Amino acid sequence: MEVQLTNRQQHILWATVRHYIATAEPVGSKALVDEYDLGVSSATIRNVMGVLEKSGLLYQPHASAGRVPSDSGYRIYVDQLMTPSLGSRSVSQTDALASLLPRPLRVPQGSGTETLGREVELALQNRLQWEDWSLETLLQGAAQILATLSGCISLITMPQTTTALVRHLQLVQIEAGRIMLIVVTDSYETHSKLMDLSPVPEETQRDPEVIDRELQIVSNFLNSHLRGRSLLELAYLDWSELDQEFQRYGEFLKNSVAELTRRTLAPTATQIMVRGVSEVLRQPEFSQLQQVQTIIHLLEEEQDQLWRLIFEEPEPEDVGSKPKVTVRIGAENPLEPIRTCTLISSNYRRGSIPVGSVGVLGPTRLDYESAIAVVASAADYLSEAFSYFNP
Repeated sequence: MEVQLTNRQQHILWATVRHYIATAEPVGSKALVDEYDLGVSSATIRNVMGVLEKSGLLYQPHASAGRVPSDSGYRIYVDQLMTPSLGSRSVSQTDALASLLPRPLRVPQGSGTETLGREVELALQNRLQWEDWSLETLLQGAAQILATLSGCISLITMPQTTTALVRHLQLVQIEAGRIMLIVVTDSYETHSKLMDLSPVPEETQRDPEVIDRELQIVSNFLNSHLRGRSLLELAYLDWSELDQEFQRYGEFLKNSVAELTRRTLAPTATQIMVRGVSEVLRQPEFSQLQQVQTIIHLLEEEQDQLWRLIFEEPEPEDVGSKPKVTVRIGAENPLEPIRTCTLISSNYRRGSIPVGSVGVLGPTRLDYESAIAVVASAADYLSEAFSYFNP
């Protein structure tokens, strides 16, 4: 959302969001004067809040009330105004972490999301036992800890189970400029993809027999490097490592293998571990019985829809980089039952390949700094744990 705000407008929007997150009460100008050092009068704050309301960033629940952040206001806050140093532990998180960690917590003054994230990882390591537990038990335990620390509904998907391995690859020239990639898996299933080579000037075109020999050399090269790897790995290979002598085929191979694996290995919905429902439904935002029923129905009966929302395949250029945290606020959620909620999610990985996701679902009135830090740390921990179960 493109909204240009002055420094004063940004500061007052920030303070309004922070105060509403803490109190769940519509925010008036006097509360901001009393609680925040804004350096302006109550009348000035009222005028600015009126401008923010006209911009769609705040609204009044009723005529005599203070203002409440809208979905757009929260989006501006998350994208532009969040202050990591404010992502330190709440009282409830301090109590929860104290029960999960083996020693008293001593957190430096002013510590923020980095410290909180580290504490979350320590809590997971302290309470979960890789060596003695099954993967499913580990994920169930992680989901419960995530719900306790975030105060939200936690969602952790079981990992993708696709394990097809490459047995053989072959590049075959079908006609001038057209090549087929054939992949045979360890279960003897065959997959193929037909693509065009990049055009070359007529004067540099080569004899078909020479191209056939080159393709055989490239096929041998690929088999020596890729045999025994999973098809999931092929989708995220760094083709820039292809020997210089085969660069002519590099872009073709990158595109054809990526397309073939995406078509063959479209992610399939897996079970979602859900914890923390009773706690989050005590929030004032969930006082309507019908809304609660639709959310529970989604969590219990329509997990496939929710799974497609929280599991995101990264773009090829993002593979190998730190998994991003996705924040969907209110109406940004396409599923009707959670269009008044915030969903924060991130993938956990096997190496650089995403295999599952972890997330929290709560009201839009959410401590975003802390929730994002908790989700990111849980995803990092599960990625490390998954490497233990799948070395």
